[in-house]
Amino acid sequence: MAETLRVARRELAAFFGSPVAYLFIGGFLAVCLFVFFWVDAFFARNIADVRPLFEWMPILLIFLSAALTMRLWSEERRAGTLETLLTLPVPLYRLVLGKFLAALALVAVALALTLPLPLTVALLGPLDWGPVFGAYLATLLLAAAYLAIGLFVSARTDNPIVALIGATLICALFYLIGAETLTGLFGHGGGELLRLLGTGARFDSITRGVIDLRDLAYYLSIVGVFLALTVHSLERLRWAEDEANPRHHRRWRLVTMLVVANLVAANLWLNAIGNARVDLTEGRIYSISEPTRNYLAQLQEPLLIRGYFSAETHPLLAPLVPQLRDLLREIEIAGGDRVRVEFVDPKDHPELEREAGERYGIHPVAFQSADRYQTSVVNSYFDLLVQYGDQYQTLGFQDLIEVKVRGESDLEVRLRNPEYDIARTIKKVLYGYRGGADVFAGLTTPVTLEAFVSAPERLPEPLPALREDLESVLAEFAARADGRFDYRISDPDAGDGALAERIASEYGFEPLVVSLLDPTPFYFYMIVRAGEQVIPVPLPESLDRAGLDRTITAAVKRFAPGMLRTLALYTPQQGPNRFGMPGAGGPGYSLLRERLREGFNLVDTDLGSGQVPETTDLLLVIAPESLDERQRFAIDQFLMQGGTVILAASRFDVDLGGGSIGARRIDTGLEDWLAHHGITLEPSLVLDPRNTPFPIPVQRDIGGFLVEEIQTLDYPYFPDVRDDGLDADSGITANLGWITMNWTSPITLDAEAATGRRVTRLLESSDRAWSSDSEEMQPDFDAHGALGFARGEDRGRKLLAVALEGRFDSPFAGRPSPLLEGSDDDTATDEAETEDAAPVISGVVDSSPASARLILIGSSSFLTDTAIGLATDATQTHYLKPVELIQNAVEWSLEDRGLLALRGRGQFSRTLAPLDQQARVFWEAINYLAALAGLALVYWLHRMARRRRARAAAAILASGGEAR
Repeated sequence: MAETLRVARRELAAFFGSPVAYLFIGGFLAVCLFVFFWVDAFFARNIADVRPLFEWMPILLIFLSAALTMRLWSEERRAGTLETLLTLPVPLYRLVLGKFLAALALVAVALALTLPLPLTVALLGPLDWGPVFGAYLATLLLAAAYLAIGLFVSARTDNPIVALIGATLICALFYLIGAETLTGLFGHGGGELLRLLGTGARFDSITRGVIDLRDLAYYLSIVGVFLALTVHSLERLRWAEDEANPRHHRRWRLVTMLVVANLVAANLWLNAIGNARVDLTEGRIYSISEPTRNYLAQLQEPLLIRGYFSAETHPLLAPLVPQLRDLLREIEIAGGDRVRVEFVDPKDHPELEREAGERYGIHPVAFQSADRYQTSVVNSYFDLLVQYGDQYQTLGFQDLIEVKVRGESDLEVRLRNPEYDIARTIKKVLYGYRGGADVFAGLTTPVTLEAFVSAPERLPEPLPALREDLESVLAEFAARADGRFDYRISDPDAGDGALAERIASEYGFEPLVVSLLDPTPFYFYMIVRAGEQVIPVPLPESLDRAGLDRTITAAVKRFAPGMLRTLALYTPQQGPNRFGMPGAGGPGYSLLRERLREGFNLVDTDLGSGQVPETTDLLLVIAPESLDERQRFAIDQFLMQGGTVILAASRFDVDLGGGSIGARRIDTGLEDWLAHHGITLEPSLVLDPRNTPFPIPVQRDIGGFLVEEIQTLDYPYFPDVRDDGLDADSGITANLGWITMNWTSPITLDAEAATGRRVTRLLESSDRAWSSDSEEMQPDFDAHGALGFARGEDRGRKLLAVALEGRFDSPFAGRPSPLLEGSDDDTATDEAETEDAAPVISGVVDSSPASARLILIGSSSFLTDTAIGLATDATQTHYLKPVELIQNAVEWSLEDRGLLALRGRGQFSRTLAPLDQQARVFWEAINYLAALAGLALVYWLHRMARRRRARAAAAILASGGEAR
């Protein structure tokens, strides 16, 4: 090894002793910086990764490696110095290895000088260092392969130009074999085989942050094969003078052939091993995580995952199929006998294609495809089916991929978040299947229902019959629960009244009345208890046996892990357009609805009846405006019953219609209710210098004419929340990364909010933010400079979202229920007074158990389709952070937190911090200067090393002279 390193040092000194090394490094850095900042437009792309740096590396290294190696052996042959090298007492393979290591070291030095680029990205955004490490490793391996090829070609000729052209052609051939242009012509089977042979496809696999043993072996095999061929080629030059020893020649050929054959065989053998890999990405997005394993461990029936992938498909989708296959194979291994994974091409299996369309609703999508002779539109499949029992869900290509638009015809396509997409689908079919089964089978601890019901003679009609139904339903439940369910029915009016006092103090249960005109008090309350956890059970609106069955079953399900939860969603009624779109009863929040339905049962409610739907596990209220007393009462009593209420509300309604931004101040109807709990939603909006630029209409005066145009400018009403603005300890925001809060009202808390409750400050603005109660949303750059708005005096962090957990006291305590006949509520409907309507049984629960949660978000605009669409247009990728925040809040509240760690890991979810033009120019210039400084440092280090060697040589000569 010492001899090899001496050869490498000699060659490296020769590189730096001439302009070759500096031209190579300078050219390499110039191309890298140009591609990074200009070709791939790093700042316009707005993604915190270094993919643009390495995207062109397989092509760039073809030419640079060929140029670097073209003279290493051909010049030795042409100058006649090769014969001298071959007579040295150094084995030939060490000479070859020394030259190879010298060239690879030069590439490594050039790569090291690009490190300021990922460091810059890490300063500007949440960089995932796993793919960065993988990309540098992949570049070194690819360079090693190309250098080995270049050395072989150089050893075969004495003409450096021929060596340059030959090495370029062979390296280009290895790259083109796996290129999308070629693999797209051969379908999945042939295309996958070509990708296994191509250097570029293997390179892409490692740069995504997955170090696969098969990829390492592939590159090392190329290096080994071509270095062996190089040694054999140089050894043959000796044979011209040694024709009398054919046995020696045959032995050399045999050894070379064995080396090449063994390296090829090792690749074929390793190709059957699919799980020998390391996922370096943050969160291990290409590997099976613990939440997914937990869902797989809950399987009792076989789970089928079938991939429908056509051989002819879009060329940008074809490379994603092997990635999905590897992930699904890992799921199959983790699930054992309970999971079966299949991949089919519907074209080859007509019966499966027919079943896919008729039973599962899977149909082909028209993609443009090209074959060897023509370009055409083909019907292609890119779908997954997940089936468990009688439950199934499908994932189409739009559910699995994420697209980054970089130009009119330039698209970057990756798998969005494959493990999350598959895991949440497995969760839905698993929970859906369990929901149709016996609810008691899923209980992990026994539960007890306690009913506090007055004697039949004290109950108004139709409650005596309902009491009998309750006893019958509870007896049936206990009979089939196999000891996991028990019940007790007690009369609070009996005895000395101690029970009535206890339930009033512990649960806030006060006597009920039918009407203010008939104020005879009675009790009809229920709770479900498991250990220390208590959940009140509301009376069903229908006041019948079926209603009791539903409400009690829904309450028991909350103690049974693995049951599909029900969300009640309130959104504004159809009315005036918000954000230029119909009211949220229509498509205003369609994306939010779609995403929530992926993991929950979603029911709509207007809260007009004064009650939340009886099977509700969580209440989500978005954009409330002028809520009446019945609606407030419904929200309040759901919270008092230990439920979770998520409010997304603002004190301003913003309209983008007419090509301008207008706003009006509104009352949510919840101001007094929130104030009772120590929370104030301020009648203002937050402005923050750290904001997300968005396209807004701007008027310019050109020669006396006002011209309105759309520009992407800083807009302080869109605070960009990240880093210190996100609570790092809460599961709601810990993995969110960042989020833009559109037109958000600040939240203030008084001492009452923290009394006896856990308060979590989920989202906060930067410390330079301020608030404004102005209804003028249009920026005025002439009056207020580049920011467009006057800076307020109340600068500092503004609270944008907060979560409170603990006991709450109802503001309705001590008052009659607004749902009763004869109340002063003007919103009571005529229908409630008809003969056929069931009587309203209503009381007021004065206080909540400690399990109650209230989450307040100071904006509803950020959840609208329009706001999400604006962000999607600005980032040129699908922006889903607002929906992810709500999904996280729901799962955290329902304590079904398996997917919290997986969500938000999309390929394009890591964006740069907002930067103005001056800052972008600064960081770009810093990298240019860093490259020049690095090149100067290399030159200085070489000069210092050269001087040390000269001094050492002079010392040796001097000591020799003295000895003489």
